[in-house]
Amino acid sequence: MKSFISWMEKLPVWGKLLFALPMLDIIWVIYRLARSIDKNNTIGIILTVIMIIIGIPFLWLVDIISIACTDNVLWFD
Repeated sequence: MKSFISWMEKLPVWGKLLFALPMLDIIWVIYRLARSIDKNNTIGIILTVIMIIIGIPFLWLVDIISIACTDNVLWFD
């Protein structure tokens, strides 16, 4: 799991933006889940599962904006 997290964090900006496109954004949701599991963040795990179930339709746009501005997806630990 740590290798997946570090791989996602080391991607170039264009790769991160590619994974933030509407149908590929599930990869960032899985990244958030892996990161929350790795840090034993129960609230993060619950929110990520809710995001998977609901599929929050605007999340891809939030990811693109946050990657373009900060080079990371918006998430808390």
